[in-house]
Amino acid sequence: MSPITMKLQADELIWSALKEDITSEDVSTNAVMPVSTNGHVDLIAKQDGVVAGLDVYARVFTLLDDTTKVSFFVNDGDKITNGQKIGEVEGDIRVLLSGERVALNYLQRMSGIATYTANVVNLLKGSKIKLLDTRKTTPNMRVFEKYAVTVGGGRNHRYNLSDGVLLKDNHIGAAGSVKKAIEMAKDYAPFVRKIEVEVENLDMVKEAVEAGADIIMLDNMSHKEIEEAMKIINGKCEVEVSGNVTAENISILSDLGVDYISSGALTHSAPILDLSMKNLHPIL
Repeated sequence: MSPITMKLQADELIWSALKEDITSEDVSTNAVMPVSTNGHVDLIAKQDGVVAGLDVYARVFTLLDDTTKVSFFVNDGDKITNGQKIGEVEGDIRVLLSGERVALNYLQRMSGIATYTANVVNLLKGSKIKLLDTRKTTPNMRVFEKYAVTVGGGRNHRYNLSDGVLLKDNHIGAAGSVKKAIEMAKDYAPFVRKIEVEVENLDMVKEAVEAGADIIMLDNMSHKEIEEAMKIINGKCEVEVSGNVTAENISILSDLGVDYISSGALTHSAPILDLSMKNLHPIL
């Protein structure tokens, strides 16, 4: 994540998370630590996986106190192992305690997504298929979750509704047909935007090809239907496959010659990666 992105989006979101966790004061911390005392704590991995979100983790503490020192022994995208010390934080113990849960929530969530994505990417190894995420992200977590997908080796689909034209079933229903929806999008959208259309059967595939779609998304089609759709498309546009794609079933799609596979599971179903802050002690 670039410093500009951090300032533009992440800082405000991190502040919001901290305010959610501390509405007036951290009663537990203030009870046992009434005055500022310098301390040190270790960041420990409790599972094997791929780490992502180190800058976000550090930013939680430096927003609370910009004198906090955060050091890491790994980088985003590195594989980590159970029991490995991957970082340490030094500063006011009250800051370490008050920021602990928010910092870990971000790092565990992002590392879980990166780990799951890396596993799915590995299942496509040897093919030319690009793995994409979707907009099925946690509210106010999109910038973090989509970044984590890229750390795991995946790619981002649209960031938001302003980012590209994707005509889904309800857009087609509103327009009246696949052809009409594509015609209207071409008339409205800037010429630099590609037009992608979601289709659910072979008749819709034919209509989308004839109307000049740039990308056709084959949604929830069987392996056989996708094979037939690829014959109809015949290289006239790029092809994306979507619909309940997970680590358990993605490998059966790798032999179809499609360009992209998108999976909402990368962000909505990835379990967290267990991480912990341990060995907190004062520095005397």
